[in-house]
Amino acid sequence: MEYDAGQAVTVSQINQYMKETVAGDSNLRHLLVKGELSNFTNHQKTGHFYFTLKDERTSIRAVMFRFNAAKVRFRPENGMNVLITGSVQVFERDGQYQLYCDSMEPDGMGALYLAFEQLKEKLRQEGLFDEEHKKPLPRFPKRIGVVTSRTGAALQDIRNILSRRYPLGTLVVIPALVQGENAPASITEGIRLAEQEHLDVLIVGRGGGSIEDLWAFNDEGVAHAIYDCPIPVISAVGHEIDFTISDFVADLRAPTPSAAAELCAPSVESISSELANLHSLLGGYMLTELKSGYDRLRGAYGQLTALSPVQRLRQSAQELEGKAARLRLAADRLVAARVERFQKAAATLEAMSPMKVITRGYSITYAGERLLSSVEDIRPGALLRTMLPDGAVLSQVTGTEQINRKDAE
Repeated sequence: MEYDAGQAVTVSQINQYMKETVAGDSNLRHLLVKGELSNFTNHQKTGHFYFTLKDERTSIRAVMFRFNAAKVRFRPENGMNVLITGSVQVFERDGQYQLYCDSMEPDGMGALYLAFEQLKEKLRQEGLFDEEHKKPLPRFPKRIGVVTSRTGAALQDIRNILSRRYPLGTLVVIPALVQGENAPASITEGIRLAEQEHLDVLIVGRGGGSIEDLWAFNDEGVAHAIYDCPIPVISAVGHEIDFTISDFVADLRAPTPSAAAELCAPSVESISSELANLHSLLGGYMLTELKSGYDRLRGAYGQLTALSPVQRLRQSAQELEGKAARLRLAADRLVAARVERFQKAAATLEAMSPMKVITRGYSITYAGERLLSSVEDIRPGALLRTMLPDGAVLSQVTGTEQINRKDAE
C-alpha cells in the first residue's frame, strides 16, 4: 500500500493491506500448529467450528468451516491438545487475523481411536451397553437374518456353516454397504428392514479389515438401530481382536462372522446327541415314575380296601359272626345250665311229689280241693276223695277217730 506522508488512509485500506501481506507470506501457509482448544463452539446451524487455540503464553482465534469440520472423526472438546493444519489469514471485515483450519488431529492420540473412546463412553452413559437390555438368543431359530455385503466373504462363511450345521433354519439376507461414507446409513436401513422379516435372530457384521474399513460399525446411528431392534442381534465384525461399538451394543458379540453362524444356532449333530440323551433320561424318569406311581397305587389301593364299605361290611360281618357265635355259645351254656337246674328241680320235685309217696303204699285224701292233714279239718258227712296209685276212692265221712300222737309213737 503506497501513500503520501500526511495523507489519510481508510481502515479498509489498512485491513486490505494486512490481508494481502499475510496472504503473500509463505511462512503462514500450510502450517502444522499444536495447542490447546479453548472456547470451542460447534455451530449447529452452519456446521462450522469456532475456537481459540492457545499455549502457555498466548492464543489465536481459529475457524474450521463445515466442509473440513465434517471430516473430523472425534468430538473436539475444551482442554484437548490438538494438531492442526491450516494457514493464517486476515478477516478483513474485523481486521483480525486467525487460523483457518484444514484438518484436526488429537495430539498424542489417533483421531479414530479418540472418536471410538468418546462415542463408547457416551453410549455407555446413555445405557446402551447395560446387560439388563440384552435379549437372549432363541434356542432353535427358524428364520436367521444377516445384514452384510452380498458379495463379501462373511456372507459365504455364514451360509456355508448354517447349511452344514443347521439346515433346519431359513437364511434371510438383507444386503448393505459395510464400508465407506454411505455404509452407516445402509447398515441402519438394513436393520430397519430386518425388523419386518419376522426373524428370530439377526447377524450384523462383515469380514476383517483396517480400523477405517470397520469404521461404519462405530457409528452412533448404527448403535441406536441395534439397540432399538426388537430382534436379538449378534455383532460379527472383523476378526477376534477387532472391537467396534456394535459389539458393545449388540445382545451378543461374535469374534468372527463364522463364529456368529455357530453361535446363533446349534448343530444337527449336537441336537441328535442331546435328543438321544434326553430319550435315555426320559426313559429312566418314566420307569422311576412308573415304579413310584405303582407303589403309590398299591399303597392307595391298600388304604382304599381297608376303608372301603365292602371291606367294612366284611369286617362287620366277621365281627357279627364272632359275636353271634359267642352269643350262641353263651345261650347254649345258659340253656344247659337252666336245663341242669330244671332237671335238678324236677328231680327234687319228683322226690317230694305226693304221687311218689303214693307209689310207696300211701294215699292222699282231699276234701274238695283241700288236702286233709288232720281229722279236725273234716266233719261227718263230708265227701272225700282218696288218691291211690291206680286211681281215686270217693267216700263220705261217717265219723272220725283222733289218735294220740304220743301213743302212736
